[in-house]
Amino acid sequence: MRQCMDSENLHRRLNKIKGQLNAIDRMIDEDVPCEEILIQINAVKKATHKVGQIVLEGHIHHCVKDGIEHGDADKTIANFTKAVEQFSRMS
Repeated sequence: MRQCMDSENLHRRLNKIKGQLNAIDRMIDEDVPCEEILIQINAVKKATHKVGQIVLEGHIHHCVKDGIEHGDADKTIANFTKAVEQFSRMS
């Protein structure tokens, strides 16, 4: 995995999200009230947002820092801008 990412933390979080999604799937089959399903969907949404936040933080602390230190500020800033745009679309 890329050096800028805490892969163990990300895998742990993603596995939890997979479990939450499987639980939502079961809830649908078990005819659980819609309100309870929506609560779980919101939990998954928040969890995926946190994963994105962790990836963006890793990008800042490693990729952006390294790019600037190696004299490639323009490309680094352009890539950082794209990353922030992608993260901001995760609403």
